[in-house]
Amino acid sequence: MKLIDLKVKEFVDVLASDAPAPGGGSVAALVGSLGAALCAMVMNLTKGDKFADVQSEVEAYKKEAAELQRFFVTAIDADTEAFTKIMAAFKMPKATDEEKKIRSGAIQEATKGATMLPLTVAEHCLPVMKLAQKVLTVGNPNAASDAKVAIVCAHAAFYSAVYNVEINVGSIKDGAFAAEVTDKVAIMKADLAALQLKF
Repeated sequence: MKLIDLKVKEFVDVLASDAPAPGGGSVAALVGSLGAALCAMVMNLTKGDKFADVQSEVEAYKKEAAELQRFFVTAIDADTEAFTKIMAAFKMPKATDEEKKIRSGAIQEATKGATMLPLTVAEHCLPVMKLAQKVLTVGNPNAASDAKVAIVCAHAAFYSAVYNVEINVGSIKDGAFAAEVTDKVAIMKADLAALQLKF
């Protein structure tokens, strides 16, 4: 069964168990989805004559929020699947030099996949924060706290994903790949700082 099909309590219980997955990567995606969903919620509450002048923005922001939400929901299970591939690679036979070589290559490829997934999650967190700031500006002021929580969720999801990237990239032997990922993370952190978030 997929994680997204679990009830909230079931997900939390599995998370709290000694199972190695789901872990921080799936949580990052989950929290990102909550941030996007809150943006949609605020926009759905921004209606009526009082907000007639901003309805074009409201509809555009609702669409963007829905697209981001869909990405994050998919990433919840995708992250756990990526980690499971690493575990499977470690269980491969290693009795001969050839088996060791194949196993090592499989571990490296799986680790790259488990690095790219949270990297993509982090990349999608920045648009959520930008969107939440817009939502906070044009949205129903009675839901301003919800827009601020959306910013906080996306901010937490960003660093949660980045931490997973950083721990995985440390195990990658492909120097060019590791350097490229590290550079992307540095750029995203700079972009985040430039947002000058207020919440």
